[in-house]
Amino acid sequence: MKLLLDLLPIFVFFGAVRIAKFWPDATLALVTGWLGALGGSADEQLDLAALIVASICGIAASLLQIVILRLRRMPITPPVWIGAVLIVVFGGLTVWFHNAWFIKWKPSILYWIFAVMLLGGRWIWKRNLLGALLSTEFALPPPIWDRLMYAWVAFFIAVGAANILVASNWSTDTWVNFKTFGLPGLTLVFSIVSGLYMARYLPPVTEGEPAMKSEPAKPSVDA
Repeated sequence: MKLLLDLLPIFVFFGAVRIAKFWPDATLALVTGWLGALGGSADEQLDLAALIVASICGIAASLLQIVILRLRRMPITPPVWIGAVLIVVFGGLTVWFHNAWFIKWKPSILYWIFAVMLLGGRWIWKRNLLGALLSTEFALPPPIWDRLMYAWVAFFIAVGAANILVASNWSTDTWVNFKTFGLPGLTLVFSIVSGLYMARYLPPVTEGEPAMKSEPAKPSVDA
């Protein structure tokens, strides 16, 4: 249930784009009827209209996600709050200004915020936030936590840049696919690599001692 709720805004956004593209005339009529004329060629107008519809649906899905979590008394993690604020702000700007680049920048801003949070925790508050999050499950030396933290910082910066690269050089459909499947897929792969690296430094389990969990908790990233 928690995993499905974490992925809800991502797949609602993807589904809204696909449905909007499936009925192009109805999508353009709906968006222009409510928001006025859109600029650009016919293809650009359809792409923008689809992203406007998807942004509105993504905002609704993020708010619904928070409501469901609150009603079920499940914890709302900082990434969920940050993702919800960003989709409301950048999705709202896309709708208001009829500019697709606001929503296309949103995943990059999200990943870069995560990188800044990790660096700020280490440099300003002298805390390794990644280690603080996972230290109850994994006993690792502080230098190993620091290496992992900086590795995740580099990863977040890189995927944020990759998002802008794809959005700038490929079609809207390609970017939507990359946002929906590529970014979470890269995060999953990097989580597995991090887990394999952590496993090298986990203390051995002695007889009679409960085994430590071997699978790392993957950071929740709502892009």
